[in-house]
Amino acid sequence: MRILFEEHKYPADKTVLETLQGICDLQDVEKKYSVSYVGYFYSPTLQDCVFILPKVLLTDVKTQDDSGKTCYVEELANVKDDKGNDLHIRPEDIITAEGQKQKLPDSYRKFIYNFSVWVYRSLSVYRTKNPFSRVILYKQLPQEGRGRKHAPNTFLDVILSLIRFNRENRDFFLFTIKNIHSGHNKINWTRTISQTTALVLKDEVMYLNPVNKKSQINFDEELFIIFFSILQYLNEQYGFGAIINCQYELIRGKLFQTYMNGLGKTKLRSIKYKYFSDRSLQLWNLCYAFFDSAHNLVVNTSQKEYLLALNYEHVFEVMIDELIGDRNIPKGLKEQRDGKRIDHLYTYQSLTSSNDDNDDIFYIGDSKYYKVGHELEYKSIYKQYTYARNVIQWNIDLLYDGGEVGRSEEEKQDLLDDKGKYGKIRLRDDENDPLTEGYNVIPNFFISAYVPEDRKYVEKKNIRIHTKKEGGKEVHSTYVSYQYKDRLFDRDTLILSHYNVNFLYVLYLYGRNKQYEKTIWKKEVRDLFREEIRDVLMKKYDFYALKSIGNPLAGEQFIKDHFKELQGKLYRPYGDRNLYTLALEHREGGTESTEAYQLLSEFFVIEPIKKLGDNPKNSLEEKAADYQIQHPYVPANNLPDYHVEGNLDKYFVVGLYHDREHWDWITGKNDKGSLIYNVRLSEDRPGAQSEYQIRKMKPKYVILYEEGHESENKYHVFRVHDYAVMNQERMERALYPKNHGGPQGNYFIFRFDEEISIGSFDVNKLIAERQKGDPGGPIYIKGEDLLDYKI
Repeated sequence: MRILFEEHKYPADKTVLETLQGICDLQDVEKKYSVSYVGYFYSPTLQDCVFILPKVLLTDVKTQDDSGKTCYVEELANVKDDKGNDLHIRPEDIITAEGQKQKLPDSYRKFIYNFSVWVYRSLSVYRTKNPFSRVILYKQLPQEGRGRKHAPNTFLDVILSLIRFNRENRDFFLFTIKNIHSGHNKINWTRTISQTTALVLKDEVMYLNPVNKKSQINFDEELFIIFFSILQYLNEQYGFGAIINCQYELIRGKLFQTYMNGLGKTKLRSIKYKYFSDRSLQLWNLCYAFFDSAHNLVVNTSQKEYLLALNYEHVFEVMIDELIGDRNIPKGLKEQRDGKRIDHLYTYQSLTSSNDDNDDIFYIGDSKYYKVGHELEYKSIYKQYTYARNVIQWNIDLLYDGGEVGRSEEEKQDLLDDKGKYGKIRLRDDENDPLTEGYNVIPNFFISAYVPEDRKYVEKKNIRIHTKKEGGKEVHSTYVSYQYKDRLFDRDTLILSHYNVNFLYVLYLYGRNKQYEKTIWKKEVRDLFREEIRDVLMKKYDFYALKSIGNPLAGEQFIKDHFKELQGKLYRPYGDRNLYTLALEHREGGTESTEAYQLLSEFFVIEPIKKLGDNPKNSLEEKAADYQIQHPYVPANNLPDYHVEGNLDKYFVVGLYHDREHWDWITGKNDKGSLIYNVRLSEDRPGAQSEYQIRKMKPKYVILYEEGHESENKYHVFRVHDYAVMNQERMERALYPKNHGGPQGNYFIFRFDEEISIGSFDVNKLIAERQKGDPGGPIYIKGEDLLDYKI
């Protein structure tokens, strides 16, 4: 077995030239050789197999050349001796086992054996799924024959030979097994009569314990059990999918491991001279070679074989995309209109919303096939920002042109959501009411490979956030692009993270090609990416949850009035238009002293978000309720200002609400979640008005005070949006409180736009003078008359 590494520059010595013969014989300007392939080929000249392994096993090490100048050389990463000391081994030192300049530890040699199989599996699965791809060069592997022996076989040689033997000799197994068991159910009458007692019943003789014919130990059967146990192990460990047509109880688990550790060779040697047919001997050789990879196989060395990837970077990208990406991506997203192409794109839960919300966002990833420790290039970083901007623009085009630009009818249908609207993913605050004009955070990340120091294929956590050194400290590799600072929810603010994935685990999953395993890991890795990116955001920003103290519409008006100060800092991620998230860039001394925080604290209850994804709805509603108990009236200077003098000919309705439960119903705790107020229409009830009279007056404003608190002269004023009529059944469905007898008869309903301020008026005096014969009944008064009570 000979080992080369992808893209490593080898010196032009004899061993290198021999190994590269027939695959590469071109020098660079430094008179060195390198190969850009990854994979496996058999060299008839060397009569040996050559593996070209991916460059992810290499790292750059700083050193000095002969002149004392600082330079970098490539070495095998994370190779240590038995005492844990680093071994500085260069790829040219281990091309052949015999010619090693420095001995590889046995553990690393074993790792190379297994690693070569997984590399082969990744190429084989890729070729199967992409049969017309030009990335793979392939020629069938040689068959065993009676030619000369070649150098010791690789583990891959043995595995592929075992699988091929099983595929091509099924008739041999069936015929042999049938002959072995052909006489097992026949009775041996001689032994039955001589050794067992007969039972005589009338004229009939019966033998209750007949003796069957028994074969002696059949060594073919024992060899078959070992062979099929090996195939079962290969299926479970490497995912080869070899067909096993037998009913034997196979060797598994810990017992099979003892066979791997030496018992297998012992068992096979004990039955070696029991075979005479060519195929039985060939099978014995294959099984023995599996347990002793140094055993020689007889092969026909006149054939060439190879399975090589011209561009393993592309294979790595495909592997990652199959393990994390989505397949059905709308046209124009992955293959972007400016000619750029995104490596990985999928939709998953938003970073800012809670886990229970069905609020997805695009995740944009890019594979970077680097050596260990290689840092990102700025060109790649800026390209990744462009990918995100194109995705944002693609989504905006849906909102404004309805998906029309350059799209076929089939593409348009694919872009419709469940409600028949364009754009299944919303990147911006609600397009029907983009109050904050904020953009959701788009997760954008790089994925490169690492190999664990202990070279384990499966770790507890197979994704790590990439770190880099800054100021002598290890920090997360996070990049931020923005136009205006401290505006996280701005379309021009893009955050880019960098993660490393266990390359061995990727090979393991992709090579086994078991869909359920890939599905499980896809969910795990998506959750992990989401949590890791959230952690990055929490380290850079302080997040707060907000709910308006007073009427929600008044809160919205406040945000509109202070839009410039709050732009890019607010977003509504919780599926509730009255809940907001505030993001402020973390700074020493805290962010509560910032202008934005101080401004919002006057009109909103605010609580810190300890973890992105926690839904603050319940706690914020409790805080808002507690605040209103202590401060039931919103400061007038925080409300939109309307002047009575400009509404002299308009009618104002002055009415009461009974208690807190009635107030909550008015301000949104109804079946529609809207601002409404009711007055009686039934003629037999005190204070009732006819629908005709009310509609003729067209009231524009409603002044509400709390029953029993008239003397406090505290009130709320709302602007009327429109009217409706509800009967008793509809009022019950609207969740009208039952504390005061519940709904009775018909009601005229005022629907409000927002809470406003009209200045200071003596409403207590107005009630005393204008409410005649109907305590608590509504008062209808024109603006010119209302001025008589202005304070």
